[in-house]
Amino acid sequence: MNIIGISGLHNSEAFKKSKFPDIGKRYQHIAQGADAAAAVLIDNKTVAVAAEERFNREKATGSFPINAINYCLHQAGLNINQIDYIAHGFNYEPYITEYEQDHFKKELFQKVYSRETQLNLLKEYLNWPKDRDKDFIQVAHHMAHMASCYYLSGYDNALILVTDGIGEKENMTIAIGEHDDIKVLSQIPEIHSLGILYGVFTLYLGFEFGSDEYKVMGLAPYGNPNKYFNTIMSMVELYEEGKFTVPILYENSTLYEQATYLGTLRCIEKVLGLARAPDEEITAHHQDVAAAIQVVLQKVLMHVLKYYRQLTGLKNLAMAGGVALNCTANSYIKKSRLFSDIFIQPAAGDDGTSLGSALYTYYKMSENPKPPTKLQMPYFGPSYTSEDIKSLIPKYKDYSFNFLNNYENLYTYVAKQIAEGQIIGWFQDGMEFGPRALGNRSILADPRNPLMKDILNARIKLREGFRPFAPAVTMEAAPKIFNIEESKATDYMYMLLTAQVRDEYKSQLPAVTHVDGSTRVQTVSKGSNHKFWSLINKFGDLTGLPVVVNTSFNIKGQPIVCSVEDALETFDMASLDLLVMDNCLVGKRIR
Repeated sequence: MNIIGISGLHNSEAFKKSKFPDIGKRYQHIAQGADAAAAVLIDNKTVAVAAEERFNREKATGSFPINAINYCLHQAGLNINQIDYIAHGFNYEPYITEYEQDHFKKELFQKVYSRETQLNLLKEYLNWPKDRDKDFIQVAHHMAHMASCYYLSGYDNALILVTDGIGEKENMTIAIGEHDDIKVLSQIPEIHSLGILYGVFTLYLGFEFGSDEYKVMGLAPYGNPNKYFNTIMSMVELYEEGKFTVPILYENSTLYEQATYLGTLRCIEKVLGLARAPDEEITAHHQDVAAAIQVVLQKVLMHVLKYYRQLTGLKNLAMAGGVALNCTANSYIKKSRLFSDIFIQPAAGDDGTSLGSALYTYYKMSENPKPPTKLQMPYFGPSYTSEDIKSLIPKYKDYSFNFLNNYENLYTYVAKQIAEGQIIGWFQDGMEFGPRALGNRSILADPRNPLMKDILNARIKLREGFRPFAPAVTMEAAPKIFNIEESKATDYMYMLLTAQVRDEYKSQLPAVTHVDGSTRVQTVSKGSNHKFWSLINKFGDLTGLPVVVNTSFNIKGQPIVCSVEDALETFDMASLDLLVMDNCLVGKRIR
């Protein structure tokens, strides 16, 4: 069985702009259907997955993922006529009557959400035959999220938690996964969305809703959560049986307020003072607010999970949805020891529903489905060879290209450059799926340099100075350097959990040790990524610390690089010292 899964809603942002032409840029992206992506499954095997943004270079784009689909089909060696089903990670059809209540909602449904609109896009971009409309499968958004984490967890059974801004009509779903079946236990409606509440506080702090929540998470350790915890916690009401409400989200009465959440924002300003402007200085007040909303998020998540852990007795937890990208909250759940094992799908945001919708379709449509298998590393994107690089040399005459025949020599040379303070673009093999660079599309640097965090933020990434950086560490050394149990080191492969740097290493790793002593760790094994592991080992041989700074290969506002051309252009824009692509060392000639 060959299945394409897709995410995104092509017309969503354009529709919003047409209805609210004067809306500010910070509010344009508060729309359903970003993070378009495509996946191809052959039976239950993931052959290729990629986000559309990596191809069209529009960050978080919701555009129909034609480039991602074409890549996935090419990688699978299939054409569109060999596809049995196309699955989409949204299904608004059960709610059609609710959207007929007024003209705005009716038009929104017809132009953005409807099955007819999605089928027209398939016909326009893929020449999908009209007589195959029945083979287009619409999967409820949260079901696509649940399938994306449970079917890749490797668990025979698990509690499943999906939390995001909004599905079709819900913001949180709790379910049980058992063998190849998923059974929903409870859902909390969108009006009580934890993801939206966190997003409005992201706006309050001067960042962009729906894309900058990780900045709030990064700012939180600088603040004192106690100062505003009670104030913000009063905006959420907890009830028995793991239930909660968020009454402050009721405060958006007009269409414009519902499109911007300005009603809720005004209520926050009444108790916490005026919101920060995007270019305004970040103060202790903003740090304290960030710290408090982070702790509130964690408290509510634990309120839900404690109840369902007791109710079901399940010891495994599988998580997806945008909130599952909050590394601090994930680590708080993990440290509670409420569950024996936790699996977080590395592309936990909406891009992951492309893979989830395909998996769900496979397990529903197969008469004798194969058992789910555990995800290893999500290197499902395009890869490039030295021949691909050589073909572009005539186009990039201002660069020098030096190909090394021996990879061991390459690792030794690059490790030496990092140890001497150079900042390296590292471009290898298949591109990662998800928002984290996991060693194939990375910028690497020396974590021992106390100035490196500021250098990377100001000179390379062009972003706020408080933003932390992550370490990539060999699997073998991780428990020694970080507060990680040896038996649980593989849990940190996807850079979705934080850990404390052990006291004796904090002074040795200033570039990756956050203000609270934590860091967002990526553990790297020889089997998961031989090239990256070998490089980190060589760096360890030179310095005694098998740890490097690993940040995504992009600059502010840009998606992570995908192609050789992307890497070469970002190499120049980011003022990197050296670019390493496969076995090629790329440098800039003196002009």
